[in-house]
Amino acid sequence: MTNSPKIICVSSGKGGVGKTSFSVNMACCLARQKQKVLLVDGDLGLANVDVLLGLNVRHTLRETIDEERPLSSILVEIEPGFKVLPASSGVPEMANISYEEQAFLINALENIIDRFDYVLVDSAAGIGDAVLWFNNWADNNIIILSPDPTAMTDAYALIKVLFHRFGKNRFHLLINNVKSKKEGRQVFNNMKNVLKKFLQISPDYLGAMPQDSAVVRAIRSQKPFLEISPDSRASRAVMEISSQILLM
Repeated sequence: MTNSPKIICVSSGKGGVGKTSFSVNMACCLARQKQKVLLVDGDLGLANVDVLLGLNVRHTLRETIDEERPLSSILVEIEPGFKVLPASSGVPEMANISYEEQAFLINALENIIDRFDYVLVDSAAGIGDAVLWFNNWADNNIIILSPDPTAMTDAYALIKVLFHRFGKNRFHLLINNVKSKKEGRQVFNNMKNVLKKFLQISPDYLGAMPQDSAVVRAIRSQKPFLEISPDSRASRAVMEISSQILLM
């Protein structure tokens, strides 16, 4: 995989469904399986990856766009094989960068990604421009939703926009915060039926993440739950899901 990294965009229609926590821990998990992973904070105006990792960030993607700072100079190494491109927080104009700025950023990314095996983009929630063009750039699209009906409705809306605007028709669905594997499968089947009925799309089931207090503890301690609770239900689920991602 030396010169052709897998680009995976992790998105959700609704905020608060655990997208960034999943992205951070999946990047960590893949790195521990000897993969070289770049995690891009794609929430350009309300960055969260640095918060979940307890990073004191000096430079962000904003400087690449505003000052043409090389991306290689803002990379932060978390552990061997796992690097992060941090974004800015509380900068509203970054949420709506121009077409020219989008093209510049994608070109800058294309120039550094060949040193990685996997590029994970943790996008913003919703259907904003940056969410859409990161998803369009990616080879694979993971959509995270929870059993909450609003999360399902918003996930459908995001998939619908990506389908109609870019012709995207393959999506990997991850159900987060479930009480059981059975509930995860039920939520997936409900979404699958809706997508088949209205968009003629058959999504792939990536798996389910369980409700787990280890996740909350990890967020509060600003470390991956894979690191502080490696035997937790959440950690086992991420390791299981990583085996599917390695086959993408």
